[in-house]
Amino acid sequence: QVQLVESGGGLVQPGGSLRLSCAASGFTLNYYAIGWFRQAPGKEREGVSCISISDGTTYYADSVKGRFTISRDNNGNKVYLQMDSLKPEDSAVYFCAADHSSCYGEYDFWGQGTQVTVSS
Repeated sequence: QVQLVESGGGLVQPGGSLRLSCAASGFTLNYYAIGWFRQAPGKEREGVSCISISDGTTYYADSVKGRFTISRDNNGNKVYLQMDSLKPEDSAVYFCAADHSSCYGEYDFWGQGTQVTVSS
């Protein structure tokens, strides 16, 4: 069964850090571009970061550049999103997704999401 599962969300104070994990089962993540997306209540889903298939090029939304870092653990079949210097506006449900071609594709598989809340 093909599945993506996110974990690592939670409640953190402004300025704090969280590391989200995206674990795959039923397929190998390093053959896919992996994107992280987020959606806050009443807002559209937005792309946060992506790591490409071939050379591991990374992409970040301007709003998270310099604070978030995406990385792969090919042995563990996981992708991580390290989030530092968190702000209240980072609060959202975070999803990971896999695309067989590129970070700009339609994304073949999606996880269920993990909640991130940044609040004092």
